[in-house]
Amino acid sequence: MKKTTLLKKMINDPEILVMPGAYDCLSAKIIEMAGFEAVQVSGYGVSACLLGQPDVGLLSFDEVIRHTHNICNAVSIPVMGDGDTGYGNAINVIRTIREFEQAGAAGMNLEDQIWPKRCGHMSGKEVIPAEEMVKKIEAAVWARQDPDFVINARTDAGAMYGPEEVVRRAELYWKAGATVIFLEAAQTVDEIKFYSARLARKGIRCSVNMLDGGRTPLLKFKELEEMGFARVSVPVMTIYAAAKGVYDTVNQLYREGTNKNVQDKIFPFAEFNKLIGLPQIRELESRFLPPERIAEKYGSIDELRKNQEQGR
Repeated sequence: MKKTTLLKKMINDPEILVMPGAYDCLSAKIIEMAGFEAVQVSGYGVSACLLGQPDVGLLSFDEVIRHTHNICNAVSIPVMGDGDTGYGNAINVIRTIREFEQAGAAGMNLEDQIWPKRCGHMSGKEVIPAEEMVKKIEAAVWARQDPDFVINARTDAGAMYGPEEVVRRAELYWKAGATVIFLEAAQTVDEIKFYSARLARKGIRCSVNMLDGGRTPLLKFKELEEMGFARVSVPVMTIYAAAKGVYDTVNQLYREGTNKNVQDKIFPFAEFNKLIGLPQIRELESRFLPPERIAEKYGSIDELRKNQEQGR
């Protein structure tokens, strides 16, 4: 099954689709290894990863596409890209959709913020008129080459205009052809239940964000599923976990002047090499390198096999 078709199917299935956010290839691979069936590229995480900067519209289109392409190639599960606002008006959206398709993404976020956008849980957001966003969604539907490519239409209108405007926009975006409606930054459980009653339980496939430290209360995924939500993303947990781990470890390294005492906080060399696929490279070498090159590099095929097993 195509990844686009699989992602669309999982969004339409009765079970909620949980999509952790990846900020790079390694985090995407770990998400897949943990057992998750799809991954969301986190624009917030990518901005922090590539630029060391907050998610306030500083990433370029080319940076996002190249990074998404690498993540798509790193995993076998469907990847949803983060297209932000589509990088312009409806005409820009046409190219944005096609570039994400060519990068290997199975779907793409498209939001109704004014550019430069910002993380949906930050203050200072602004949104374009709903009617303009409708045209951007219609352009995205028209532009995609694969009819199963998922358009995840996000509205940030709640922060400025309240839940009723979110519902109005969600209905318009759904009618325009979006695959799923992303209701960003609900601020209370009652607001989430309001969207459940007005949208999710009426057949509109809806998604919410469980952002660590954000504006939305963190609910169990099963609770959201029972409310009728089709998808939930956990966009920043992975980069927060990575940053916390590195921060604690390098500070201990600095204080103690040795890395001897941080070994319990890090992957061992061989185990990490296995995580990123070194044994598979060794297997390819054993298949495709001439015997004399294997002998030069490893001494013998048996030694290569030994290194393969040890992740060295």
